[in-house]
Amino acid sequence: MLETYEWAGEGFAPLVFTEGWQAALLNWEPLFDRRNLNEIERHNHTDEVFVLLRGHAVLFTRADGGALEAVEMEAGKIYNVPAGIWHNLVATRDARFLIVENRDTHLGDTEIRPITAEELAHLDAQLPAWASA
Repeated sequence: MLETYEWAGEGFAPLVFTEGWQAALLNWEPLFDRRNLNEIERHNHTDEVFVLLRGHAVLFTRADGGALEAVEMEAGKIYNVPAGIWHNLVATRDARFLIVENRDTHLGDTEIRPITAEELAHLDAQLPAWASA
């Protein structure tokens, strides 16, 4: 009766689906290394919940017309990114996240754009030392 799921690969793996939502595991991938960071994304119709399970991570967000804000995540704390907010992560190689969002968000409600040089400079000014190394 109990279902269990695991994901050991890099990146995003949606694993549990209900009629309205899904739960996924997100493991470090090269995009989360600051040196490789080149894009930012948003979901226009759903919030996205992040829970850092292990490692170190910075979740950064930007509303249209607003300033980029970076938050160093704490393990076990719930971070909700509201619909329409640009966001992405910088994380250590051991980072692992639980993601909860509307079902199939990753298939039909994800908008991705290049992150600008201005945004990167603003982010770099906010990053902890481990993220800039």
